[in-house]
Amino acid sequence: MNNDIRNLDLNLLKTLDALLDERNVTRAAARLSLTQPAVSGMLTRLRDYFADPLFVRAPHGMIPTARAQELAAPVKRILADIDLLLKPTAFDPQTASLTWTLSATDYALKVVIVPFIARLKQRAPGIRIRVEPVEPKRLLSQLERGDIDAALMTPYSTPADLHSRALFEERFVCMMRADHPDAAKKTLTLERFCALEHALVSWDGERFRGVADNALAALGKTRRVGVSVSNFLILPEILAVSDMIAVVPQRLARLTPGMCLRDAPLPIPGFTKTLAWHERAHRDPAQQWLRALLYETSQADAPL
Repeated sequence: MNNDIRNLDLNLLKTLDALLDERNVTRAAARLSLTQPAVSGMLTRLRDYFADPLFVRAPHGMIPTARAQELAAPVKRILADIDLLLKPTAFDPQTASLTWTLSATDYALKVVIVPFIARLKQRAPGIRIRVEPVEPKRLLSQLERGDIDAALMTPYSTPADLHSRALFEERFVCMMRADHPDAAKKTLTLERFCALEHALVSWDGERFRGVADNALAALGKTRRVGVSVSNFLILPEILAVSDMIAVVPQRLARLTPGMCLRDAPLPIPGFTKTLAWHERAHRDPAQQWLRALLYETSQADAPL
């Protein structure tokens, strides 16, 4: 008897199961898409492994021995369990109960996460969303450990080892309060743009310089930045109580009540908002569904 588990091939169990059902080598071979000699050879190995004939010849086929009959039910259970193990986990949004953790800036929280949650609660009411602030230095390790499931990024800030998908292209516009002295004008000239005082959102680097300043520098011009903050969400309140203007992402501007929007008087490079995730979550059915819904939401909310 050679019953070391390391010597037992899964295909041998599948062959034993087919022989127990068919009681015939030819029919078992057809069921397994194998040749008759191949099945006969596997039966020889099974007999050696279990130290039992397993089947004896009879006029109308093969009769299983007592040992083979004892093995019938356990073998079917093992094969069923393996089949279940190898099948993708079924995911039903309506009955799912889990927590999905995202890393996002305040901008992404408002323009991406809020409309995403509105859709999510209609289709998967049992799924909870946790949003963490973006920590660039820790992000990769957080995704590797599963502390964060996905992150809303830009291509230049996405680590090369991650999977990613572009959600949308964002452009910048000028924003001021609705009763601003310049709100009555249909266009904002470059001269006026430079003369007005600006409020700026800066997360790092130079606190009083942003993408608009780089665009102005290419034209040999500058602007006046009077306020620098690290949060987009406070910006409307600053504009509401002052004559300052701000260069902001269009999607965020469209969601801000009481504001007047104007095209920037010079080309200002926009950015791509992407969703990034780790290989460990790449094939998970639930996370695939959530990522698809996030992408669907970002496309539906695209500016006209």
